[in-house]
Amino acid sequence: MKYIGAHVSASGGVENAPVNAAAIGATAFGLFTRNQRQWSPKPLEKKNISAFRRNCDKHGFGPGQILPHDSYLINLGHPEKEGLEKSRAAFLDEMQRCEQLGIDRLNFHPGSHLNKISGEQCMQIIAESINIALDNTSGVAAVIENTAGQGTNLGYSFEHLRYIIDLVEDKDRVGVCIDTAHAYSAGYDLKNIATFNKVFGDFDEIVGRKYLMGMHLNDSKKVLGSRVDRHDSLGKGTLGTEPFRFIMKDPRFDHMPLILETPDPELWADEIATLKKMQF
Repeated sequence: MKYIGAHVSASGGVENAPVNAAAIGATAFGLFTRNQRQWSPKPLEKKNISAFRRNCDKHGFGPGQILPHDSYLINLGHPEKEGLEKSRAAFLDEMQRCEQLGIDRLNFHPGSHLNKISGEQCMQIIAESINIALDNTSGVAAVIENTAGQGTNLGYSFEHLRYIIDLVEDKDRVGVCIDTAHAYSAGYDLKNIATFNKVFGDFDEIVGRKYLMGMHLNDSKKVLGSRVDRHDSLGKGTLGTEPFRFIMKDPRFDHMPLILETPDPELWADEIATLKKMQF
């Protein structure tokens, strides 16, 4: 079974996210559990937590259908002490919010070296940051998202993801989210079935299929290997519709949240309906 949705608004309270997801025909959703533009937002209130859980139950969203995203401010591989401490504290807060809400995974971009340390050093710091968060929480997996490789961001290669995972102590609580636009911009060709199968065959060999805990389904405004992160609506970008048809028909991507982050929320209901039809 495919769980298909979008990264919906939690404006007015996290409890609104499952309601907003259900309104567009989603069977999965992503959200920010806090204001992603603030380092220290206010804690979740018990009434919001209870309402979130109640609305998830009402609309049929289990933990395996929800893929929250952490704040874009966070850099778990920050080369400077102050920035790293702020990022680690914010990430721990995000993991604890997932615990409170009954969510079993948190998606995040791994980090950036900012041209101040080596990529290897940065990935070691990222893994240490993950270990600290896992040591101080329970029941929530840290889900590393592949990046497009823009700027000094790491995580754009499967080898990067594997390197970080190898240094995480609790292998049962670490996973990967593959963003289709990021993968394409990083040089992974998803456009035809032969190259698509090669990409995910390589993923299985290098990272391991068991670590795949979600996907972001985005078309790309940029071409293969551009290393530029620009999402587009499905079928309107350089990827086209075929890669999404491959995903919808492939049982390797069953039973995990498949989340749209395409740029036009007005199209999400239609995009979700289209993806559902592609399964048949």
